[in-house]
Amino acid sequence: MTDKIYSVSVVIPAYNNSEYIGRAIESVLAQTHPAAEIIVVDDGSTDNTAEVVRQYENKVTYLYQKNAGAGKARNTGISAATSEWIAFLDADDEWLTNRLQRQIELAQRHEHLVWISGNYLRCICGTNRKEAHIDTQKVISLLKGYEYFESFFAAFIKDAWGCTDTMLIKKNIIIEAGMFPKGQALGEDLDLWWRIAYHYPKIGYVSEPIAVYHLRAEGSLIHQRKNMEEFFITIERHLKLSSKYNMGKEFRLCGEYMLRKWLRSMLFEAKREEIRYTLNKFDDILPKTFKTTMRLLTVFPRITAVGCHCISRMVRLLRLRKQIVRKPNSNLQKFMYNY
Repeated sequence: MTDKIYSVSVVIPAYNNSEYIGRAIESVLAQTHPAAEIIVVDDGSTDNTAEVVRQYENKVTYLYQKNAGAGKARNTGISAATSEWIAFLDADDEWLTNRLQRQIELAQRHEHLVWISGNYLRCICGTNRKEAHIDTQKVISLLKGYEYFESFFAAFIKDAWGCTDTMLIKKNIIIEAGMFPKGQALGEDLDLWWRIAYHYPKIGYVSEPIAVYHLRAEGSLIHQRKNMEEFFITIERHLKLSSKYNMGKEFRLCGEYMLRKWLRSMLFEAKREEIRYTLNKFDDILPKTFKTTMRLLTVFPRITAVGCHCISRMVRLLRLRKQIVRKPNSNLQKFMYNY
């Protein structure tokens, strides 16, 4: 293991997050491997986010910009960062105390890696449900004895790529890939990860949770028609871009995986028109059997939605019972959450 010192800048975009931003900052300050700097980019907040952040004036760099979206806010933070590595955290989420230490240790063992991610906990706000996004033992099995995946896309379709809160990436790699897209309301983070993966497919991965991703009860952004159209354009663009880098097959599987996941989740909301529109738009990507099944399930969308919710409740109840009889030290079970 090298004795090289790894310097990390933390970028936190914030928009009207006064209720949670303090928790996010405290989780960074509590790291066993201290960050070199914490940069909070206020994306035109109209609440008292600025007042909360300024309570940490000696420990946090506060930057303000007119509201332009999370992608632009992250780019502002990246440009201001002085460290070799950039770590991201959303203002309403938090890190576990060993987040940076685990990833830096992995980077020291594998100096060829330019980005590292990891597992995380999904917390349903207002409830006591906090479980690993993907079971630790399953991740270990997928890694096959390594601490990194050979292909980000292969990890993606296994749901083992992490999330923005767990990404640690070299600053020069982010700049080389073109930074986060400006003005994109949905999927701006995935857009960047895919562009990085075309050039640097290998990605380090910490199998145990290192962050907490908080979910609230608001409706899913992806199911809003305008945002769906925007993200569909992104998928179509990457279907072409991936071929340029001889990764067309890899991304096609990735796109299919995402579309199938979204379509299944829309069944819970009886989104018949949106489902059939998506099926027609990506007719050449989705499997025939899957398309036929989805069309049958949308004949009576409300009945299907009720059935989906009933099945989901039963699954949660059964898992709750398993938690009661499970040994205290057993691994967390994968949490199935429909966005």
